Amino acid sequence: MHTPREDAYEEVRASPEFQALRRRFRRFVLPVSALFLVWYATYVLLADYAHGFMSTRVGGSNITVGLLFGLGQFVSTFAITTAYVRWANKHFDPAAEELRERIEGPLAGSTAAQDQEDPR
Repeated sequence: MHTPREDAYEEVRASPEFQALRRRFRRFVLPVSALFLVWYATYVLLADYAHGFMSTRVGGSNITVGLLFGLGQFVSTFAITTAYVRWANKHFDPAAEELRERIEGPLAGSTAAQDQEDPR
């Protein structure tokens, strides 16, 4: 048996707004994740099967192509994280907050609501 609160969550989950929010999330996350996995797999496969290419020194220094690819993994991880945070703050979070307020009330998540519930 469902409680009224569980029914409200189920209602929101089935709502067109929530479905649109999920689609928006998936349209960003799935392509970016796939792109990163291809980039990572390329790095791993080149490291395993293209030793000559990955050990090529760049500009006569001790820096190799493999080292640059490895550092590129870190750079791309930070770039993806930054892009996601900016995208979420602009496109995803406002719509999610609107849905949350619809379920829990306008003060949900604010410190004022928490202070009212727990006056320590």
